[in-house]
Amino acid sequence: MFMGLMSDYIKRGLSVNDLETELVELIKKYNQNRKTFLVLYVADIYKPIPRVLLEQEDYYIIHDLLRNTKSESVDFYLATPGGSAESAEEIVKCLRSKFSSVSFVISGEAKSAGTIMVLSADEILMTETGSLGPIDAQVNIGRSRVSAYDYLEWTEEKRKEAAKIGRLNPFDAIMIAQINPGEISGVHHSLEYAKDLVSNWLVKYKFHKWITTETRKIPVTQEMKEQKAKDIAKEFAQHSKWRSHGRSIKIGDLRNIGLQVTKIEDNPELADIVYRIQTVCRLILESTTAYKIFATEDDKVFKHASATGNIGGGVQQIIPDAAELEIKCPQCGILHKIYAKFINNPKIDEDMKRQGRVTFPKDNKLKCSCGFEVDLSGFRNDIESKTRRKIILSD
Repeated sequence: MFMGLMSDYIKRGLSVNDLETELVELIKKYNQNRKTFLVLYVADIYKPIPRVLLEQEDYYIIHDLLRNTKSESVDFYLATPGGSAESAEEIVKCLRSKFSSVSFVISGEAKSAGTIMVLSADEILMTETGSLGPIDAQVNIGRSRVSAYDYLEWTEEKRKEAAKIGRLNPFDAIMIAQINPGEISGVHHSLEYAKDLVSNWLVKYKFHKWITTETRKIPVTQEMKEQKAKDIAKEFAQHSKWRSHGRSIKIGDLRNIGLQVTKIEDNPELADIVYRIQTVCRLILESTTAYKIFATEDDKVFKHASATGNIGGGVQQIIPDAAELEIKCPQCGILHKIYAKFINNPKIDEDMKRQGRVTFPKDNKLKCSCGFEVDLSGFRNDIESKTRRKIILSD
């Protein structure tokens, strides 16, 4: 179905604006079908941009999108490679503070921190193409952001190797020397934090209507719910079972470990809408520099790339439509969020201003509220040199 829809949309030759209009209409159809309020958060996992990962700024955008919503229920369409568990917790708290019922819709990948979010749902809806992944935390080690589980596994392997042969090879010795006990402890706590979130949310939300057992029909106690939640969290944290941080955990896997999942294909009309949403989002991401889509039937925000990166084994430049800067005033310390655009697209202005950013000043002078003036000429030259594009300056 998915490739058939992709081919159909490509043959229709829709522009990006047409695709955005189509996306809004599909969200409206989804809301009518489910009698709910759909929110889209879609990250392009194929663009080599660090900010594709779930981050705190995503929470602020989602909070803003939901600010005036009156619905009592929300369906959250999620596609992400993972990221910050803390940001995942913030988003879940936001959803729970505004809605009495929260469901997650998965048709692509919702890995790591995305999986943690999904396990906070009252209802999980998945297509056959949808997948979750092992729960984990992404942690900062030096200048890199890595899987907490993979990091701990590597250090444990090196500990055993040193104990067995009495030494480490020179390269590993250099790497280990850069690790301090505080980092290892922090990584361990990050993993436990992820499991605690899942255990608590399963009991509080997914199991809150679990009254009797399915087969024996005996009353379900609080202790039974807590034990079941711990068992499921442990299953998701068993990387030795799933073998890979990026492993796809499908509907059948989820049901086998004791989670009830609604298969979207059981409702053909809804399945058609969801697959079309997935297809349109993919086309928008592939045909623009956008790497994240936030959308409801009332509003849309697109995050655009502003860097170069490697794709696969070769080098491919992502030509930006806008660049984002954060300039701290050297006198008072206030952080100024600025953007510079390279094409005359009003949607860039709308998206950037929603994020609290102001346009690059025409005279290259950033005037802080404290009275200090920052010369941005150097920043402008650097941006235009790296992107090989001229900044469009507004009046």
